[in-house]
Amino acid sequence: MNHRLLFLLSVHLLWMNVSPVRAQWVQTSGSSGGKVFSFVVSGSNLYAGTSGGIFLSTDGGKSWKAVNSGLKDFPVPSLAVSGSSLYAGTEGGVFLSTDGGTNWTAASSGLTNPSVNALAVSGGDLIAGTDNGIFLSTDGGTSWALIDSGVTNPNIRALAVSGTYLFAATENGDIFRSTNMGVSWTTVDSGLPGNAVNALAASPANGAGGTILFAGTFGAVYYSTNNGGSWTPVNYAFTETAVNALAVSGTNLFAGTEISGIFLSTDNGAHWTPVNSGLTNSSVNVLMVSGNNVFAGTDGGSFLSTNTGKSWTAADSGMANGAVYALAVSGTNLFAGTNSGVYLSTDSGARWMTVDSGSTRNSVYALATLSPDLFAGTNGAGVYRCTRSGKSWTMTKTGLVNATVYTILVYGTNLLAGTYEDGVMLSTNSGATWRGINSGFHGPFPFSLASMGTNLFAGTYNGGIFISTNTGATWTPVDSGLTSSFVYALAVSGTNLFAGTDAGAFRSTNNGVLWEQINSGLTRTTVNALAVSGTDLFAGTNEGGIFLSTDNGTSWAAVDSGLSNASVLSIAFSGSNIFVGTEGCGVWKRSLAQMTTAGGNARREVPQAFTLGQNFPNPFNPTTTFSFSLPIRSHATLKIFDALGRDVHTLVNEQLPAGNYTRQWKAENVPSGVYFCRMQAGSFTATKKLVLLK
Repeated sequence: MNHRLLFLLSVHLLWMNVSPVRAQWVQTSGSSGGKVFSFVVSGSNLYAGTSGGIFLSTDGGKSWKAVNSGLKDFPVPSLAVSGSSLYAGTEGGVFLSTDGGTNWTAASSGLTNPSVNALAVSGGDLIAGTDNGIFLSTDGGTSWALIDSGVTNPNIRALAVSGTYLFAATENGDIFRSTNMGVSWTTVDSGLPGNAVNALAASPANGAGGTILFAGTFGAVYYSTNNGGSWTPVNYAFTETAVNALAVSGTNLFAGTEISGIFLSTDNGAHWTPVNSGLTNSSVNVLMVSGNNVFAGTDGGSFLSTNTGKSWTAADSGMANGAVYALAVSGTNLFAGTNSGVYLSTDSGARWMTVDSGSTRNSVYALATLSPDLFAGTNGAGVYRCTRSGKSWTMTKTGLVNATVYTILVYGTNLLAGTYEDGVMLSTNSGATWRGINSGFHGPFPFSLASMGTNLFAGTYNGGIFISTNTGATWTPVDSGLTSSFVYALAVSGTNLFAGTDAGAFRSTNNGVLWEQINSGLTRTTVNALAVSGTDLFAGTNEGGIFLSTDNGTSWAAVDSGLSNASVLSIAFSGSNIFVGTEGCGVWKRSLAQMTTAGGNARREVPQAFTLGQNFPNPFNPTTTFSFSLPIRSHATLKIFDALGRDVHTLVNEQLPAGNYTRQWKAENVPSGVYFCRMQAGSFTATKKLVLLK
């Protein structure tokens, strides 16, 4: 082989550098109705730990505001107060606030397992129960030490303090007791069934002195009158559900269950009565008593009872912690389909109201507008039609019932629904009746639908993409080049069809006949949502924020500054704003002008780290594009080397401001083969392999 360098390089460079943009995403006040895992009271302040961080109420739960500055990990399964210090246990360790939740700092030094399920305070000491052991801090969270001598099952689900006793309950059904602040533990589970113990509560023994300890397990509540020495089951009122929460108020004992709501006992568990009037979500995670009030945190928001559980009202206004699966716009109305029903905002997200009259508050996975009505696809309850009468909205069932609907497409005057049970369904009369249109459509269920001219496309869950050229009468697979069969989103821009999958984004320019992967700059490859605004294409990703492409997906840049929840499930445009629905942090908005210029070029934000993206396309012939990011002003080099390590060409060798950049290499006179692109900026280096095929 002749290794002499006998070629003439022709390099065409295109680069873009725009001043960093400091504007950020802003969380709207909704939607509420998300998961609430923990409560704590500090003076007149009430705090809630949720799937979307921590919220504060100063008016007894009537209204809430987010207090998450510095809190880097959601959800928040545990909260505790010690003096003026507020502690939050998260999946990323313990965080501390000394100013009422305004600011948070990490307080996890020595905490070798960061997944904190429970917190408890004893005197001035703080105890943390994690997925792998019990930890103690005697200095307000500054440092932690493992205290698990005698603990044979370290997966801790609940903690309780009763006098000088500490109790720890585990996932495997064991309860451990310590009488010396965790120096040593003994097993105290005689009489327990071995099911996971999710809740512990202590109550003074009525008129007898001492304490009754209660433990919530699957199917029953157990009690002990001898500090855990032995356990006795009380009335088996929960045979089909787990007891997740317990709370004591005087002679009243409340039990919150996984699927059956809340029960009340006034005789230490001998008899139980369901108390669920007004409780629209029956999956209860936490209960807390504060004065005459009882708070319940559920999978569908926070609820309050002021009359010992006889009735409950939603108490989550402003608690923007909902999972928002779908967004839709009709005029000035913005709708959000969430894990607890449909919400409406008429003022760009400043305020939200529920649109649930005539329906249950179950999960809504899909929304679509067919003027003047809104259609909502639900989890197990089919499609609802939402109509406006005066200033109010009502929801009524359509002819498609008892189905799980993941996507709805308006096609002319027709409606198409992608369902779990029945494939693709068609309605030609605004949802009054539906019929299946599945000839040639086989296997998994449709998760996304799109239309391009007279063609219909269905993206499926583990079945690729199908096309219909006859309004759904027949379907044909079109997935050549598609490396993933999980298609979560479809979008159309001109003659381009885009697919979001668990392997990133794909593009087809010929109605799905061939697909090419378009992931350059897309640092997270599970794409949940795609949306087009003019020439701009947005991709919402799983745990990776939102990305923007201004060149039909050839390159991407992150545009998620300030977006505290990185999982984006839905995208919509209203007026001059873009809205995104997140997994557990409600709806966020941002001005489109902050991310795009009049010419359609992305205004790149200040990156968070040095990165070198994989060139696209790869393999290539003869042109390929590189993207790279600088979080600070740096002297950057970007060089091409051949397989023998010889410097073929320098693409970049200059001082550059912080920002995102692209460089294009047009190597018309370079022989086929393997090449390497190496980036260096300060102490950062990265190398990407590229293949030129001619």
